[in-house]
Amino acid sequence: MTRLTRRLFALAAATALAGCASSTETVTQTERIPLGEFKLGHIVVVADNVKQVQPSRNVSVDEWESAYRDALEARFSGYTGDQFYHIAVNILGYSVAVPGVPVVLAPKSAMIIEASIWDDEAGGKINAEPKQFTVLESFDGDFVVGSGLTKSRSEQVAALAANGAKQIEEWMRDNPEWFARKN
Repeated sequence: MTRLTRRLFALAAATALAGCASSTETVTQTERIPLGEFKLGHIVVVADNVKQVQPSRNVSVDEWESAYRDALEARFSGYTGDQFYHIAVNILGYSVAVPGVPVVLAPKSAMIIEASIWDDEAGGKINAEPKQFTVLESFDGDFVVGSGLTKSRSEQVAALAANGAKQIEEWMRDNPEWFARKN
């Protein structure tokens, strides 16, 4: 197989796979699977010491904090348990894809966050050490082209925040004992 043929095959395969994936996932009230007795209390998001990894678009601390609060609120506000829990997120680092050359150089967005869950009644953290997550942009039609060319900075930030909120929820679901009825 010639080098050009292999590249074209790889491009076609990536394009086909990208078409199979969805870039967004919206959970409606009727689709929401209960999370024990979880009811959202406070959301605390801190990005004061966030590090930018190049190449990246610039994103302010306020933009990150606002995007994560919005994503967490959207993801967790519909749970109707009887016990309040608080979610704290520390944004450690990011790289938001810049426009590149499609296929040849299509940078991807990524970030690193830490999360902790607080039990309101117990007055402390449930997890002794913050859980660290590597959050990547969704595998979608922008995979080959790169989200730097197809999305605005604010769309990229919102998508990363939504993916981070989803990862936090999956982690919480892996620990159902945290949200068991206490009384």
